[in-house]
Amino acid sequence: MNVIIFGPPGAGKGTQALNIAKKFYLNQVSTGDLLRDEVKNKTDIGKDIENIISNGDFATDEIVNELISKIVFDPQKKNKLIFDGYPRSLNQAKNLDVLLNKSNQKIDFIFFLNVKKDTIIKRIKKRSFLEKRADDNLSTILKRYDTYMETTKPVLDFYSKNPNFYEIDGDQKIHEISSKIEQILSV
Repeated sequence: MNVIIFGPPGAGKGTQALNIAKKFYLNQVSTGDLLRDEVKNKTDIGKDIENIISNGDFATDEIVNELISKIVFDPQKKNKLIFDGYPRSLNQAKNLDVLLNKSNQKIDFIFFLNVKKDTIIKRIKKRSFLEKRADDNLSTILKRYDTYMETTKPVLDFYSKNPNFYEIDGDQKIHEISSKIEQILSV
């Protein structure tokens, strides 16, 4: 089973993806983690990513697609993937379809965590206090939220036509969201 979970920064994608990955034995694919690993390892791509992210922008589709293709074609992970926050653009969504088709895979479930901006702000302030990340200051998050909503609208339109698309109220408590997602995946 392959799953996509997406939503704005601070929506709880990582938390939900981790829960789903553990419960259903999937490999969590977080583009944020992939990008941070490149930065941490000081690769050439990592240096580009660091400059892009520090400005509150998203990494280019080319960079993200390159990192994703390595994972999709890993035979150990075939049909056991949960994409956490990917795809973020229509180009990435179309690229993922191509990669999955080439590797004889498909997406079985698509979850969109729909969260209000007020909720995001509260969560980010709480997360920043608990575990400070370089991309967790409020002005950067608000810029990323607006950018996300603008660039992800076409992705939302693209996937919402899919019969396996589910919009989840991301303003709920973590366990309520998890319960709803698990209920859908267990059918």
